[in-house]
Amino acid sequence: MSGKRTDSNSYTIIFSIVMVVVVGALLAFFANFTKDLRVKNDQVKAQIDILSAIGVTAERSNATEMFDKYIKSQKVIKGTEISDDDKAYLIDVKKELDIAKKGGIQRLPLFVAEKEGKTIYILPVRGNGLWDAIWGYIALNDDLKSINGVYFDHKAETPGLGANITETFFTSDFKDEQIYDASGAFKGVEISKSNADPNNEDKKDNQVDAISGATITGNGVGAMINSGIKAYLPYFETLKK
Repeated sequence: MSGKRTDSNSYTIIFSIVMVVVVGALLAFFANFTKDLRVKNDQVKAQIDILSAIGVTAERSNATEMFDKYIKSQKVIKGTEISDDDKAYLIDVKKELDIAKKGGIQRLPLFVAEKEGKTIYILPVRGNGLWDAIWGYIALNDDLKSINGVYFDHKAETPGLGANITETFFTSDFKDEQIYDASGAFKGVEISKSNADPNNEDKKDNQVDAISGATITGNGVGAMINSGIKAYLPYFETLKK
């Protein structure tokens, strides 16, 4: 008799429901239990990435200490309003870009660093690669006309091709590259396949040599840098006065 009950459709349905409830409850418990750890990991990762843009290497064990050492202030720019905010590094850049696309005023986080006695301005950028999102940080020298360093990352670019935007052989080419042309107009940086400067010795050509086989990703990096910096130009003009 018991065998017949366990073979019935009602038993199968009830058993399935119980398993779904139990598994769901366990997943919810572990998600909630590890939430604080995941948030902390995201915060530390952001600090490490920001420092990477100015050539400072930090580990998870000392990221906050190093961040506090080099980042002297954090600001949030919203239209013409400028405020200090020691949690600016936690701003979700993707959400802010979505706000801007809908006609709203986005918050722009800016990090003011000091390294070897020089002031460096670090700003986040985000765009699209070949397959999915790309993002990073651009560090500008205190003249606000040249790049001090960069950090890039991606979600799903092709290994050995577009994914190489994270590699030093690519990111190091941006150092000291000018973002204005000879006339003083903002031009940004182009990732160029036809760049006649493969050793990147000309820092005034507004170009960086492209990664072979990664044209679309490279174009995405260039567009990301230029649109990202443009958003900060009104504020940078106030610093030059």
